[in-house]
Amino acid sequence: MTVEDESSPFFLRKTHAISCYEQNNTSPASAQEKPIGFLKAQEKTDAFHSLYKVPLGDTPYGRAKHLQLVEKDPAGAIASFREAINAGDRVDSALKDMAVVMNQQNRPLEAIEAIKSFRQLCSKQAQEPLDNVLIDLFKKCGRFNEQISLLKHKLHLIQQGAAFNGKFTKTARSNGKKFQVFIKQESTRVLGNLGWAYMMQHDYCSAEIVYRKAQTLDPDDNKSCNLSVCLMRQGKVEEAMGILQGVLNNNKRGKSKLLDRVEVLLKEIRESETEVRTGEECQSAASRLEDLEWVWCWEDGGSQKEEEWDAAVEVHRKGNRLRVFQEITSALKEEVAF
Repeated sequence: MTVEDESSPFFLRKTHAISCYEQNNTSPASAQEKPIGFLKAQEKTDAFHSLYKVPLGDTPYGRAKHLQLVEKDPAGAIASFREAINAGDRVDSALKDMAVVMNQQNRPLEAIEAIKSFRQLCSKQAQEPLDNVLIDLFKKCGRFNEQISLLKHKLHLIQQGAAFNGKFTKTARSNGKKFQVFIKQESTRVLGNLGWAYMMQHDYCSAEIVYRKAQTLDPDDNKSCNLSVCLMRQGKVEEAMGILQGVLNNNKRGKSKLLDRVEVLLKEIRESETEVRTGEECQSAASRLEDLEWVWCWEDGGSQKEEEWDAAVEVHRKGNRLRVFQEITSALKEEVAF
């Protein structure tokens, strides 16, 4: 082991460098504890906000989210969301979140009025999410005419390319997570909701054709069951049984709730006489359909590729109606004539 000569120039330069480093990087114990504690508190705060999805900062919207998600105080959250809207603090999110909390508190009518009163303060990008909330609220309140009108509006936006900005996909968010939605999926979802709304109005003629359109885009067992119900209510028992049997064959293992529903529907067909819709009722439905404006039109059973989408959804107008409404009205009139 060699011993360094403390009088050598190399040793002196080394000692000077160490001294300078210690002076620049050493501080009293109290000064060291402060940044470490601050960093720990900052990490804890960031983890808290990340866990509860609460915005940073003491703002009206931040306080509202804290009341909603942390303190579980919906009444206080609603009041703070309203305060945020009046203060212009993240109005888009505040209005949507307030309506959602109102709906959770079984106050859907207030939520509807709130959206109608404040949506003009929101940006253009916020209008579609607000429409989605309104659709759920109309459904909960049984206001099916308004629900149908809004669903048709959504279909019109999709057909025009406005809902997807001319693209085939768009980014959506659910529970804080982003995911891609395809135009086919969204079209099928909206058509399914439209068919259900017609069913709630006992307009099975219209619901049948809307469900058939949805099935050409993206076949779904639940929609098949709803379609079979529409057929049953119109006395088309054999076709309804064929659709239900197809669902059973496709789901021999699993989806117990779906299979239970199919069995119930088949039992209903076997044990009861299905009431056939009269010509007068179909004529009434046909006259109502004359007032309809928009629904999605998908040609050739959805066989086109996405690149051919624009050609596949060519609009055939008669007044302001798309071709599918001409088909619905025509089908209803044929039933009347029959």
